[in-house]
Amino acid sequence: MNTTTTTTTASSPPPPSSSATASALSLIPKKWRDSADADLQLIKHRAESFKNLASSFDRELENFFHNSFSITETRAVTEMGFVKRLKPKLSEIRRAYSTPELGKKVLEKWGRARIRIDLSAWKEMVGEEEEEEEWGKRGRRVGLWESSEGETERKRDWEPVRVIKMRLKEFEKAFRREPHDPKEVPPLDVPELLAYWIRQSEPLLDHLGVKRDVCDKIVGSFCSKSKSQLLVRSHSAGDWSALDGEKFNDELDLRIASVVQSTGHKYEGGFWSDSGKCDRIDKKRNVAIVTTASLPWLTGTAINPLFRAAYLAKSANQNVTLLVPWLCKSDQQLVYPNSLTFESSSEQEAYIRSWLEERIGFKADFKISFYPGKFSKERRSIMPTGDTTRFIPSKEADIAILEEPEHLNWYHHGRRWTDKFNHVVGVVHTNYLEYIKREKNGAIQAFFVKHINNLCARAHCHKVLRLSAATQDMPKSTVCNVHGVNPKFLKIGDKMASERVLGQQSFSKGAYFLGKMVWAKGYKELIDLLSKHKNDLDGFNLDVFGNGEDAHEVQSMARKLNLNVNFEKGRDHADDSLHSYKVFINPSVSDVLCTATAEALAMGKFVVCADHPSNDFFRSFPNCLTFKTSEDFVDKVKEALANEPQPLTPEERYRLSWEAATERLVQYSDLGSVLKEEQAGAKSERKPIMKSISLPSMSEMVDGGLALAHYVCTGNEILRLATGAIPGTRDYDKQHCRDLNLLPPQVESPIYGW
Repeated sequence: MNTTTTTTTASSPPPPSSSATASALSLIPKKWRDSADADLQLIKHRAESFKNLASSFDRELENFFHNSFSITETRAVTEMGFVKRLKPKLSEIRRAYSTPELGKKVLEKWGRARIRIDLSAWKEMVGEEEEEEEWGKRGRRVGLWESSEGETERKRDWEPVRVIKMRLKEFEKAFRREPHDPKEVPPLDVPELLAYWIRQSEPLLDHLGVKRDVCDKIVGSFCSKSKSQLLVRSHSAGDWSALDGEKFNDELDLRIASVVQSTGHKYEGGFWSDSGKCDRIDKKRNVAIVTTASLPWLTGTAINPLFRAAYLAKSANQNVTLLVPWLCKSDQQLVYPNSLTFESSSEQEAYIRSWLEERIGFKADFKISFYPGKFSKERRSIMPTGDTTRFIPSKEADIAILEEPEHLNWYHHGRRWTDKFNHVVGVVHTNYLEYIKREKNGAIQAFFVKHINNLCARAHCHKVLRLSAATQDMPKSTVCNVHGVNPKFLKIGDKMASERVLGQQSFSKGAYFLGKMVWAKGYKELIDLLSKHKNDLDGFNLDVFGNGEDAHEVQSMARKLNLNVNFEKGRDHADDSLHSYKVFINPSVSDVLCTATAEALAMGKFVVCADHPSNDFFRSFPNCLTFKTSEDFVDKVKEALANEPQPLTPEERYRLSWEAATERLVQYSDLGSVLKEEQAGAKSERKPIMKSISLPSMSEMVDGGLALAHYVCTGNEILRLATGAIPGTRDYDKQHCRDLNLLPPQVESPIYGW
């Protein structure tokens, strides 16, 4: 007992006396002492559990590192090594905290990696451009986490740091102005500023009666004053060629855009701009063709857009949707021939596709959709109801072709077409002013309709194509025939030419006229010519084919004047009974571009038509005989009856085809230039000069204001009725909801705050 006590005292400090300890413990109640012993045992037990947990975690972490190193590539090894250098094991942390030398051991353990935060890396990440250019010379930048060991193992930055660097570089470049040499792009002079002001004021001057050609002459005179200076500048800058008389406007736009770009200014949009347009994410274009009529109504605005959709879809570069009006059964009975009606839109779609495939000879891959419409007996046309833009999904709203844009937007109360679509092209089919002038108080009505048409075209179109110069001269318009003929008529022409080669008589009948029997379709001019020269055309008989609202009046007038005219019911121009006629007569001066005239030329017939802007496209064909006076009409009819028509050449045949019409549409609608700019921008590393977004356009601001005014006016039912709208057509009705499975307008566009 004494030996044990001696050994203990030798290895430890002398303990307090037993009497003192006993007296001290006697002051603590036994219950507390027992509780303290239990707490100490619990602490010891938890310490053992923590030790076991730490050991288990160390083993799992080692297994994780081992498996990761055996599976991943070198890059993964480097990243795991970085994580491995960061951590001391939990068991080591426990041991370090359990010793008095806490600070020393922690520093010794973490000192091997010597990890530190280098805030200078943030400065380098947003450094000057000169430092970025020397990236390859100086090697990799210092990362946020630095280590003096393992420098050869680290080939690139940690992934989050690399992403941060990339984002900061993009952020810096977005706000950094590139230096420009002021000698490269000289500032604008006074004549250029005046010319640009005239260009921007064209919409206002147009409404004041100043013609566009007058504005172009004024702009040309200002540009000619600074022409020599521009030649010197363009030679020094090398950005554009010398000016000529036909390119004043384009060169002025490029000049303004170049000067603005040199200042670093970037125009992001105007007061009326809409950021909700669809961004095209694939290489295909989405083209929506919207028209005002549909088969089985055999009218130009039903047939030509259908062929346009088929031949646009024939190319694999765009997805095409044809949007046509849907009529309720009561309106179908008034419009469609032979009392033909449809129970559903799918039934009418099947009819349209069947009719089309019989004539084009291939299966057209495009979508047909319907929007609600109503037939106006007074206007003899179909009027849209509700917001037509809703029926094209936003993801497909890329390019819109509006057949008769003025007609579609007279009472349009909805989203602006140019806000929803990236590019909107209007195709003018009808000379409405000519029809209106024939009505009571026609001159006054035509004055108002002219300006309403201009407003609709300017507010809703980027480009307007007029089929001929016979139409109203609208803003942003170009004259171009973008229609072709049914391929069936070209085949008939080939057949007639082959019969003539074999010596057979192709044309055994004389002259005929075909068209809807209304006075405005040329019947008035035809009866006047035949009655005036009845003696000069002795023995001349004319067969007339057509149906229409004025059929009874036309036939009564012909019988009253005792004219040699035989009236027949209307029929398809490709009908076999019409193949053997040699001369097609069309004296109409109200047509924009007569489809029947093009079809007759395609079949190899003579065409006798008026010397009128609507026939300018046909004038170059040798079988087209135009007359200026009534006496000239008699001479042309006799000439055609006495001779044989010439066969079409391959070039003439192609000009009449829909393939050529589609090419003209792409060229003159500015769609071709847009595609070329995109391709050039993708191939060229140099940033192109974008005219369209360089400066805010006064014309765009005026167009936006007109669109807003038009929207407000068309939302008022009193104004709609005063201008001739069908009652209740601001929104579609319940019958349209049932036929097209639409939500009621109150649900589609709810009005809150009642």
